[in-house]
Amino acid sequence: MIDVVIADDQSLIRAGFRALLEATGDIRVVAEAADGAEVVGLVQEIPVDVVLMDIRMPNVDGLEATRRIRREPRLEKVRILILTTFESDDYVVEAVLARANGFIGKNIGAEALADAVRTVASEGSLLSSTATDQLMRRFRAAQPRTPAAADVLAALTAREQEVVMLLASGLSAGEIADYLCLSPLTVKTHLGRAIAKTGARDRAGLVALALNPAPGQAPPSRDRG
Repeated sequence: MIDVVIADDQSLIRAGFRALLEATGDIRVVAEAADGAEVVGLVQEIPVDVVLMDIRMPNVDGLEATRRIRREPRLEKVRILILTTFESDDYVVEAVLARANGFIGKNIGAEALADAVRTVASEGSLLSSTATDQLMRRFRAAQPRTPAAADVLAALTAREQEVVMLLASGLSAGEIADYLCLSPLTVKTHLGRAIAKTGARDRAGLVALALNPAPGQAPPSRDRG
């Protein structure tokens, strides 16, 4: 059984998700929370596999609750699936930076919801197609506008572009490995190839190329390991 906590400030929504998930036979809702502080307290008290986390909640929102859970080493195995009505690019980026394991919209179907819970419970990561599009649009909008620079980034494989995108979002190589379910060595290999293909001096240079800082502006140093 996959033990789930549902965190949402609307009781009717919690009841609906509970009914959908418990009808599967392999997913069990062990608790509900109406705000972020409550869900953080719950996962510290009871065994939980997955938190189905709304973003907009009173007192402590879902993103801050995710950050608090991630700061607790003993809760490292708790998987967090962000579920929200608002699939904006800012929320997607914040969810990635907070180290959520998945991000989906509330308009998801019952079967897809259950599959999403199973995916993150089995140590996979999941972004809805809308969230992925938002993240990629944000990344592409930040790319250099010169044709030559655009051609350089276009030479990267899809996986290399994804790794560079996450690096530019502020994640370390280790965090990228966790998020994409890759080994740290594989992530470092992708970054090394991206550096070689783009001609960047190092990871900071790779981020600078991706984010296109203004002329004369120092490239952002976001490489944390």
